[in-house]
Amino acid sequence: MAASGIDVKTVKKLLEESLLKLGFEVYTLKVGWYNSVLPPKLHLPHPDDCLAVVVLSTPSMFEHAFLPFMEERGCQGLSDPIDQCVKHCVTSALSQSFPGLKVDVRFDYELLPTRKPKFLAQTAAHVSGAAFYYQQSDVSDQPWANKKMFGVCVHPRLGGWFAIRALLVFQDIKMNPEELQPEPPDCVPSRDARIQLLEDFNLRWQDWSYRNIITPTVTYSKKQQDYFSTPPAQRHTLLRSWGLLSELDDAPSHNSREQAQVNGHG
Repeated sequence: MAASGIDVKTVKKLLEESLLKLGFEVYTLKVGWYNSVLPPKLHLPHPDDCLAVVVLSTPSMFEHAFLPFMEERGCQGLSDPIDQCVKHCVTSALSQSFPGLKVDVRFDYELLPTRKPKFLAQTAAHVSGAAFYYQQSDVSDQPWANKKMFGVCVHPRLGGWFAIRALLVFQDIKMNPEELQPEPPDCVPSRDARIQLLEDFNLRWQDWSYRNIITPTVTYSKKQQDYFSTPPAQRHTLLRSWGLLSELDDAPSHNSREQAQVNGHG
């Protein structure tokens, strides 16, 4: 509970009122759940009982938030258009619903001076119960010898058709010490399917087959698939062809976005 009287349920309710209609989902977690599975150098600098919220984008975000954002506001400066849209949606929700509250906002595309991400998106999604983070260690009798296989989250309804966009830490709101950590649904339970998932993600990620490791309830639209299939350096040209950018708009820098796509798989 916060000194302001705003509790965990109120935070979740207000965020959902602002963000669900735009194609986002929100899940609560304790900072301690996140920190407990990571080495100290990767810990969030907040008490274990602080409330955090992880924000996911679903397939409908593209049509319900991104395209309207581009039509109304366009792309400002050099940063990635999707990043600008997500930042606008999240910061608007926070300023409208929680004026004056201290919130540590970390977006998936932001990097520390060490070039590490400001938060580990897939770890946050897993400990919140939003999506199961399948890692190499989840496969028995691994067939890859000493080869490193990066892990990937699977959403119980969306499969891989989603992205992890932000982590919000409400510094003055504490979670109930009795609150139990939820288990994310294990929707890829077999060894063979986990091998298929990790190989699809690591070896064939461009064909997006890993996203269909389960049958999703909804996928990205054709227009959204065209956008994300376009190399980042060429997306401004695509947006111009859709009438969403003028010739005067500059192309963004993509270094942080390419790093973040490994973190949160946009």
